[in-house]
This record gives sequence, structure tokens and C-alpha cells, in this order.
Amino acid sequence: MSVNSIREDERQEEVSKKQTLLRLYRYMLSYRKELAWVALLLAVTVGISLISPLFIERAIDVHVVNRDWKGLLSLGAVALVFYLALLAGTRARTLVMAKITNQVLLKIREDLYSHIQTLSFHFFDSRPTGKILARVIGDVNSLKEMLTDSVTQLVPEFITVVGVAVIMAVKNPILALSALITVPILTGGLFFIQVTAHKRWQIFRKKSSNLNAFIHEDMAGIRMIQGFAAEEESREDFYMLADEQRNAFIRAVRLADCFGPLVDINWGLGGFLLYFIGIRLLGADQVGVGTFLAFSTYLSMFWNPIRNLANFYNKLVTNLSAAERIFDILDTPAEIVDREGAKELPPIRGEVRFDHVTFAYEDEPERNVLEDVSFLVKPGQTIALVGPTGAGKTTIVNLISRFYDIKQGNILVDGYEIRDVTMKSLRRQMGVMTQDNFLFTGTIRDNICYGKPDASREEMTAAAKAVNAHDFIMKLEKGYDTWISERGSQLSIGQRQLLAFARTMVSDPRILILDEATSSIDTHTELLVQEGILHLLENRTSFVVAHRLSTIRSADRIFVIDRKGIVEDGSHEELMARRGAYYELYRASLEQ
Repeated sequence: MSVNSIREDERQEEVSKKQTLLRLYRYMLSYRKELAWVALLLAVTVGISLISPLFIERAIDVHVVNRDWKGLLSLGAVALVFYLALLAGTRARTLVMAKITNQVLLKIREDLYSHIQTLSFHFFDSRPTGKILARVIGDVNSLKEMLTDSVTQLVPEFITVVGVAVIMAVKNPILALSALITVPILTGGLFFIQVTAHKRWQIFRKKSSNLNAFIHEDMAGIRMIQGFAAEEESREDFYMLADEQRNAFIRAVRLADCFGPLVDINWGLGGFLLYFIGIRLLGADQVGVGTFLAFSTYLSMFWNPIRNLANFYNKLVTNLSAAERIFDILDTPAEIVDREGAKELPPIRGEVRFDHVTFAYEDEPERNVLEDVSFLVKPGQTIALVGPTGAGKTTIVNLISRFYDIKQGNILVDGYEIRDVTMKSLRRQMGVMTQDNFLFTGTIRDNICYGKPDASREEMTAAAKAVNAHDFIMKLEKGYDTWISERGSQLSIGQRQLLAFARTMVSDPRILILDEATSSIDTHTELLVQEGILHLLENRTSFVVAHRLSTIRSADRIFVIDRKGIVEDGSHEELMARRGAYYELYRASLEQ
């Protein structure tokens, strides 16, 4: 199976930037009323901004020239009212857009998380967890400024630029042309920068993802690192990945920093041409002082938004790669899904049938792990699966829970093809325990009742007692209300496993899968839990994958898995009498 490592950049499909932007902004359409309110505020504030220089022109060319001080004071009072309205409108639109943006980010993150939960084991098997976290947290967070500025900055600045250009052209076409003649040069420069910068920001995101994945893996395995005194090697790996991220950032930001100087150069050149043409060619007596001041103000009003638009464009180029990475996950199809018209699986007795089942993993479709496997397990039977590592024991139990879909054949539970029923109704009637006795951060009560949150205290206590976990729980300071972390460092491995048994017991599954569930328990604890296992197996169809063959002697049937199928099937006594593959495995286990 192909796995993307922490040192390998993620592969990503190239998509249209326009398509990505439209898809991103589509999230904002759910807030049409709020956006309409923002649009109204934008119209008011931009309109006030556009007419402000006209106050200056009228004040100088009309009231000052004619010494109309009363008219000047009246104009100043009107200008003050407009200015206060501008401040209030700008503040209000910023607050509304902040609310919309936070809601949109929440929705994107919820969609991303919900979709990830539908993806198959193959998705998680093929990439480090840290790289998934980088998309759910870092990439989503990076969209905040882009979404906010797209309305509060992009729209008003764009309208301002167009409005200023129109007003300047109406008042004096020659001065307008001289001031704005450098715009095509700016446009060409921006286009060249964005094409290269976008690729560099994509690389930076990938390097950041690699670093995030390494840190997550490093923290998860800190006991192993310290146990092998590998801190120095781990530190060197961290420095290498951090250095790659830093260099990628420098290369990206070095190019992105060209946006500002490019705007400033064109701004300065436009200002020079305005005064050169206005004074030298048209003549100073042909253009009024107020008009010159108004044009100077409009020139600033034109190039300031251009600079802001260039900065926004820079953010867009920077963060568009984050949106692409988010949609890349959202576009990853869920391989294991309910068929159209899938029905709820009714309460089952626990009969399981494999009918000529063939299976291969997605990354190696030509290499079958199982070929033409058939068997029938009656309700209440305990089936043990043994065989060499990699033979397909865990694969068989994963297929029963439909964690993967088969290539050929059928798998039936109580006569229902598992692909014809909903996964939720199937898995709710199954209990799966592995050697990875994972606990969630929370109380012991939370962990035991995880599969059945509405379980009563009596049910919880009965489940803990059945697997011999109650006694050690009550010895803890707060009993069932004792807080434990994900690592459960205050508990022994055996105690963690007992809690996992209790968690399975309280959900009362009809089909039970124990995938080497006692492999991490010491012999003393294993003897303690054997009675609990018998309670778990009672009146349930059970599949037990075990490397300790001594623990499955009482199984109703034992499947020896090898060579892509079941090479032997029978009870312990029957298989020992045959002196075949199981006999050799059992003898080898006793000699260990």
C-alpha cells in the first residue's frame, strides 16, 4: 500500500483558480441578507469617499476665491456629517463581515470534518494524521482574511478605482490619461508575479504540512524517542523539515513582496506625469488650483486602492493554495458508502456467510489478499483465526464490518448482503476490539459508555464487573469519574485493555471481533480477563484473532489462514489430530 510519508510532499490535482474561488464564495451565499446589508453600507461609504475631493475643489475654487466664509463653514459642516457617516458605516460593515466570515469558516471546517469521517481506512492508512490536521486547522484558518477582505476591501476598493477613473475622465480626460497611463504596466507585472508566487505558496503549504505531520508523530511517539535516546536524531529531522519550510516561505514571500514596490513605482510615475502634462503641456493657467488639488487627491484615491487590491491579490495568491487543499479533501470520494436504497439492518442473530469472496487493497488491485473464500458461521459460534503474519486474518474481520469493500463475491449477515444495508445499522450491532486499546480524553465513565452514551450506571458497572475492571476502577481516587488522558499514562496497559473490554461489553454487540485484543496484556492480567472474555463471547457470534494459540483452544472452530484463503478448518482437537498447518503452528507457539 502506497503511503505518503512526513518527508514526502503531498500530490495534488491542479484545478482552476476561478473554479476554486467561485466554490469558496458559494459558501457566503447562505448569508444573503447580511451581505445585502453590507452592500448597502458599502454603497454609502464608497459614495462618500468618491465625493470627498469635490468638497475640497468647491471650497477652494468657489468659497475661498470668492471669500464666502459663511458658505465655507456650511460646506465644512456638511463634510463633517459625511465623514462621521463614513466612519460609522465602515465600522458596521466590518463587524457584519467578521460575523459572516467566522460562520463560513465554521461551516467549511464542519463540512471538511464530516467528510473525513466518511472516508475509508485506505485514506487514513495512506497519509500521516498530522497532514490531515494541517488541512482541518491551518488551511481553514488561513482563509479568514481572504474571505473578510473580499467584501470589505475588494469590492469597495474596486468600486473606488472605477469611480475615480470615471470622475477624472469626466473632469479632464487629458489629466486622467496622463495619471493612469501606467496601469497596463502594473497589470502585466502583477500577472507575472502571481503565476510564479502561487506555485511557491503551494510548495510552502506542502512543507508546512510535512512539518505538522512530523511534530504530531513525534509527540505521539515521545516515549519511544526517549526510550531509545533518539532525541538528537529527532531534533535533526525537525531542523531539516523546519528549514525546508522556512526556505519555501522565504522564496514565496520574496516574490510576494514585489507587489508593493511595483505599485509604488507606478504611483510615482503617474503623479509625475499628472503634473508634467498638467503644467508643462496644458499650462498652469488652464487648470484651476482646486482642480489640481482634487486631481491629486483622486490620484491618491486611485493608487491607494490599487495598492490595497495588490495586497489583497497577494493574500489571494497566498491563501488560494489552502482553499485548493481543502477542496482536494472534500473531493476525495468516500469509497465505502451506503448504496442507493440501502435498508436498515434489523436486530440480528449473528449468522455470517462468506460466499466466494475475493479481496485486494486499492493500491495493489492485481495482488489478491483473499481469493474465493467461503465459509458459514452459525449464530453464537466462536471462530478463531490463526496463521502467519500478513496472511489475511485481520482483513477477514475488517471485511465483516465493511471497513473495506470486496472485489468479488458476497458477505451476508443473517442473510442480508452487507452492501445492501446501511453501515450505521450494521456496525452498531458489532463490537470491535483491537490490540490498540485507544482511550479518549475524559472520565472512565465517558470511555466505557462511548458506544452507548445513554447507558445507565447499572449497565456501566455490570459491564466493568463482567470483565473484572470494576475493582481497580474503584481503587482510583474518583472511581468512574477519574479523568484520564488519551495516553492514559496513569493506567497500566492491562487496565487500559480492561476498560476497552468494558466499553465493548456495555454496547452489547451481536457480533464480536477481537483482533489480537489480549496481545498487549501481561500473563497475570490475561488470566484475570479470561473470565470477562467468556462473558463477552457468551451468546454472541465471535471472531478472535490471536497470536497466543493457547487462548483459543476452546473456540468452536479454528480457521487457519494462509495462501489467500482458509487452508484448515476445525476444532482444536480435530486440527491437532490432522497434524497439518495448525499442528505446526501450535507446536511452534509452545516452544517460544
